[in-house]
Amino acid sequence: MPFVELDTSLPAERLPPGLAQTLCTAAADILGKPPRQLNVTVRSGLPMVLSGSAEPCAQLVVSSIGVVGTAEQNQRHSARFFDVLTAQLGLGPERIVIRFYPLEPWQIGKNRTVMTFL
Repeated sequence: MPFVELDTSLPAERLPPGLAQTLCTAAADILGKPPRQLNVTVRSGLPMVLSGSAEPCAQLVVSSIGVVGTAEQNQRHSARFFDVLTAQLGLGPERIVIRFYPLEPWQIGKNRTVMTFL
């Protein structure tokens, strides 16, 4: 059950229509998970500073069980997420940062329990 959260200083009107769905489809492909398991959030118009600059920027947080736990996995994921984000947001790669967080099944609650027991 991956969680993909995009925060950007770009105003909503500068984002392509359907960005959350596009990001969901791309993340499912990149992470090898079915889209029905993904949770995607897009927040726009945020006051942000990246590398000391308030120029338009974005940060992506990707959290998941089992698919973001190694440098090798995340290097592959990073390249593919950057391709999607630069194309969709019109930002250069220097204005985007990605954070990967591996999760354990007991850290995600669903259906009144945690993923460990589902």
